[in-house]
Amino acid sequence: MKTIKFDICGQICPSALLTALKEINRHRKQLKQGQCELVILTDARDATRTIPSAVENMGYQVDIGKKDGCYQIRIFIK
Repeated sequence: MKTIKFDICGQICPSALLTALKEINRHRKQLKQGQCELVILTDARDATRTIPSAVENMGYQVDIGKKDGCYQIRIFIK
């Protein structure tokens, strides 16, 4: 499975959410087919609530972690 990383550090909500949703939609076909996972890198703590909530409503699975001072929101299909 291919991992696509997308860095939105420096953006705050709602801009972070809108940018993330645009990127998710860009890779929608690959994500839905399980061909890739998308890892969104953010330093906005609010984004760790808004992005997962929106993504789960779209039918995706979400994992959230923190590494090197940056939140990592992993989006995938089981």
